Amino acid sequence: MFKTIVNAFKVKEIRNKILITLALLLIYRIGCWLPVPGLILSKFSTAVNGQDFLSLISSISGGALSQGAILALGISPYISASIIIQLLTIAIPSLERLSKQGEEGRKRIGFYTKICALVLAVAQAVAIVISYKDCLNTHMFGYESSIWIIGTIVSVILIAGSMFTYWLGEKITELGIGNGLSLLIFVGILSSAGTAIYSTITGIFQGSTSNIIDLIVFAIALLLIFGFIVYMDLAERKIPVQYAKQIKGRKMYGGQSTFIPIRINSTGVMPIIFAMSLLTFPQLLMSIFWPQSSAYAWYSQWLGAGSWVYIVAVGLLILFFAYFWQQVTFNPDDVARNIQQNGGFIPTVRAGKPTADYLRRISNRITLFGAVFLAIIAIVPSLIFKGIGSGGLVSAFSATGLLIVVSVAIEINKQLEAQMLMRNYKGFLK
Repeated sequence: MFKTIVNAFKVKEIRNKILITLALLLIYRIGCWLPVPGLILSKFSTAVNGQDFLSLISSISGGALSQGAILALGISPYISASIIIQLLTIAIPSLERLSKQGEEGRKRIGFYTKICALVLAVAQAVAIVISYKDCLNTHMFGYESSIWIIGTIVSVILIAGSMFTYWLGEKITELGIGNGLSLLIFVGILSSAGTAIYSTITGIFQGSTSNIIDLIVFAIALLLIFGFIVYMDLAERKIPVQYAKQIKGRKMYGGQSTFIPIRINSTGVMPIIFAMSLLTFPQLLMSIFWPQSSAYAWYSQWLGAGSWVYIVAVGLLILFFAYFWQQVTFNPDDVARNIQQNGGFIPTVRAGKPTADYLRRISNRITLFGAVFLAIIAIVPSLIFKGIGSGGLVSAFSATGLLIVVSVAIEINKQLEAQMLMRNYKGFLK
């Protein structure tokens, strides 16, 4: 991977894309540390860190939420909006037809997703201000101001910061390298991990022997989990496809053999994000609007992060969203139709509907393995890390974070290699 990055800097166009990506990511990180005017940061940070699910959201954004930064909401409203729109696509026939209308349909659904993200950003910003109104600084202007005025200012800044974060992600996708929204999460996780590692190393230099042992054991467990994730992320099932020879005029076309690669983890980290977001979103709403209610106490006890019911529910939801996301991204009927139109066939399988049924059966089996892998990654490493007990490292290196880091790094490496190969720079990847 490092060799690929070095070779990519030798190509002017790719180098410019990398530099633009780094510049936009730098702007994002600056926004994650600029405080929101009108908040008492010490009180707000203490309040946020006291909530497990808010700490998880904060770690994904690189500590922006706990720091009370202008980009505190990050892209969490957009992730929740994507879940809602994707589920509505199945429930509402008009949206389902729109999703099948190619590029124009995807643009319309993207527009609806943005509107939904804006609505959720408004709801989350207002809810945070209402829930943590004691953290508002009514003396921001040097004199006593109305709490409603300060609350409105804070809400508007948080909403603008969320939409600005989404805009940065789109610009990275358009002008830079890789998927911009994934890169923003990637950088946020690495930032939280770097802060945790720095704190642990500082404790070692202060003479804490337990920190040294914890760090060594944690590093070994981390490397093993990383290796397992990389192995499964690159695993794929290759379905052979044979193209018949065709004579057109005086030339012969076709006759070659190729394959259709179906990855074990083709859905990526999205099922985990969807599952955890769906379980933590009700808890977030109840903690903000009904913090003293019996429903919130029951939900925190039985469906709160770390409970056995939560673990089982996350595993089942990951299975559901893995199949759901696979249906969205892979259509066996379209693949079978394209193979038939180009004169191809899968050996021992008839063209047309039998090919589509065969691809669907293979896809369902592989998706099951991928979903089980995601469930294991989402649950088992977190339990191992808690058993090791490495302080802040446990919250920084969540299983979801590890999977996101590995998936995004592999995807960036593939995109760099593909762009260099498109420009026929021979010898770069040898």
